[in-house]
Amino acid sequence: MHYGDYKTILSPQNGMNIYRGCTHGCIYCDSRSHCYQMKHDFEDIEIKTNAPRILEEQLRRKRKRCMVSTGAMCDPYIHLEEKLQMTRQCISLIDQYGFGLSIQTKSARILRDLDLLKSINEHSKCVVQITLTTYDEKMCKKIEPNVSTTLERVEVLEKMRDEGIPTIVWLGPILPFLNDTEENLRGILDYCIKAKVKGILCFGFGVTMREGNREYFYDQLDDLFPGLKNRYERTFSNAYECKSENHHHLMSIFNEVCSKNGIMHDSHEIFAYLRKYETKEQQLFFS
Repeated sequence: MHYGDYKTILSPQNGMNIYRGCTHGCIYCDSRSHCYQMKHDFEDIEIKTNAPRILEEQLRRKRKRCMVSTGAMCDPYIHLEEKLQMTRQCISLIDQYGFGLSIQTKSARILRDLDLLKSINEHSKCVVQITLTTYDEKMCKKIEPNVSTTLERVEVLEKMRDEGIPTIVWLGPILPFLNDTEENLRGILDYCIKAKVKGILCFGFGVTMREGNREYFYDQLDDLFPGLKNRYERTFSNAYECKSENHHHLMSIFNEVCSKNGIMHDSHEIFAYLRKYETKEQQLFFS
């Protein structure tokens, strides 16, 4: 790990990344792509030393309260968070200044901060977003080796359900020839129904590849699934979008199950929901 000083932490859209890099080891991770201009090894985490102080300064200057989001680029609950507690410090400030929170992770470490999530959700809106890719625990441990398994993430969703904290699931990536099956999709959807998730984001069934993450992904395929790299190269070459041949069938099932169970699944509607700041009184009035 190493440290970096920054002048700002909130983007114009009020998103933030407390860390740069990740140690979860997901074989498909888009954040490894060269376009993000990370000038250090991906596993050599850059810690934004003064993140809490900068965040507090930026929150103080806000004329209106808003939703603050984190986790889109780098997971806020990487292994270092257990010791450094940078994410917890930032969430505490968001709570202290009365802002809302939208937080995305693959880690059950988020449960450590349940007290703060509940507190935010009492005065504003707190939305926990969890990524699910595979119903198969053995597959999960292969393609996402250093983070909470699917079942552990589902337990997070169920805990949030019990605490009245809304959840959104990011469904994907779904890797062609590995987990792009009806069985896998229905298994994940069953978990979501049981956990009473607010919505599910799905941008299609497949995976995206760019310079940087493609090379890492192919190396991992060679190690974990011998012969599959060659199949990817024959099928997709250097394409950015590697869509499953089962895409249309799976998307039909996805839309049908979500509609039947009252789960929000239009991406525009979900993003509008995530961006909209609401006090608890406003949420109760418009519900």
